[in-house]
Parts: sequence; structure tokens; C-alpha cells
Amino acid sequence: MGFSRIEQKKIEEVIENSLRNKFKSYNPETKHMPFHHRLLGKDRMALFSFIHSLNTTFGTSIFEPVGITLASKNFRVAERQYIIGDKISEGAQLEIQSIIDELSTGLKNPNKPNEIERIRKVCRSGSFRNVKPVRIDIYLEDYSGEVHLFDIKTAKPNISNFKDFKRTLLEWIGIYLGRNPGAQVKSYLAIPYNPYEPKPYERWTIKGMLDIKNELKVAEEFWDFLGGEGSYVKLLECFENAGIKLRSEIDDYFSRFRNRN
Repeated sequence: MGFSRIEQKKIEEVIENSLRNKFKSYNPETKHMPFHHRLLGKDRMALFSFIHSLNTTFGTSIFEPVGITLASKNFRVAERQYIIGDKISEGAQLEIQSIIDELSTGLKNPNKPNEIERIRKVCRSGSFRNVKPVRIDIYLEDYSGEVHLFDIKTAKPNISNFKDFKRTLLEWIGIYLGRNPGAQVKSYLAIPYNPYEPKPYERWTIKGMLDIKNELKVAEEFWDFLGGEGSYVKLLECFENAGIKLRSEIDDYFSRFRNRN
């Protein structure tokens, strides 16, 4: 399963071009670090700085374009940084706050299908309030018309923000249903890989805020949802192949920092 050799080549080209574009736009930090530079070398410090910078933008610079490339063959619509709207009803906001309060105090367990229906009932209740235009990392619409909204997070997002993540996912539902009350729409957090492998990803399960089954997709579950069964394994091969192809370019790029004053 997964994708064909032609599709694999296309994925590898997306990865290669994304990294090359990062090289073009990257400016290493100019901090004077005389001890680090003498101990490790300026080229290694530049590489370290680049990796840190890449980690902070991996979602937008690599994961999003790769995800859209994968999903394009399986979904009727696949777009990145998609704006779903800029208005939400007072009724939806009040219902979302009620859901958050219930989960925070342990009165109820997370149940995303139920939460969506609660928001649907009030999605056009009261006046509409303007919000900052909401962009979705990955927007998908399948051939049955069902919509899937993904917020891509780092592998180890800050647990202290988990309530904000939940609110964001519910607000996406409220905004979308405000425009399309009868739509079938789902929202998820996507974690591109599991840093705890081979152990399961359990970063939020003890918090009682996310519906793990219906609201979180990690590693294989995320990539295979986009591209079909086996996509995650093939995607790792693509990254490895792209890395091998770019190795000399990467070495040449960072060698220029070696003799800088």
C-alpha cells in the first residue's frame, strides 16, 4: 500500500525543495559565543542553530506541504493554511465554555461527537462576533463531503496549553458550523511522530481534556489517514532518501561557517 514510485519521487522533491528554501531564507544567529565556537566550531554551532530553527518551522515548511501532497490523491479538497471564517455565534461560544468547564472540573469525560452536536444546536444562536480570521494547517474534504480540520503540533507540545488546544478545536467547529450548520466536520490535533515509540503516545490521556479516539492522530494514524495505509513507513523512506541526496549540499552549506571570524 502507501504510494507509488512516482508519488514517492514527488514527495521527496517536496522535502528537498522545502529544505533548500529554508537554506535560502535562513540567517544563523549572530550571538558572540567564543567558548562554544572554540570548543565545537562555528560550523557545528551554525548547524545546531539551523536545526533549532527548522524544528520551530517544520510544520509549515515541511509537514504541511508533504501532508497536502499525500492527501491530494485521496481527498476531493486538500489545502494548507485554509481560512474557515472570521465569525462565531454567541451561543457557540457559551456552549464551548460550558464544555471546557465540565471537562476541567471532571464533571464529564471528553466525547467529541457529542460536543460537536452540542455546538451544532447553538451554532447560529445569538449574534455573531468577529474573530481573527482562522487558518487551518490542513483542510480536507472527502468525497462524501465530510470535512477534516488539522492543527499540527510539535511532538512534545506544552502540556500547560492543552486547554487552549481543546478550545481551538471546538472553536473551529463553531466557526465552520456557523456558516454550514448541517455540515459534517471534525477537528483534530496531529502529532507527526511519536517521540515515545515503541511506547504509546500518552501525553494527554491523563488530562481528561481530549477525546483521544476522535481528536488526536499521532504518527502512523495521521500520515496513513492522509495518504492511505503504509504511508507513514514510505514517508520515512522519502525523508531518508532526500537526506542522502542533500547530504553534500548540507555539508557544503555549513562548511562556509567554519572559517568565519
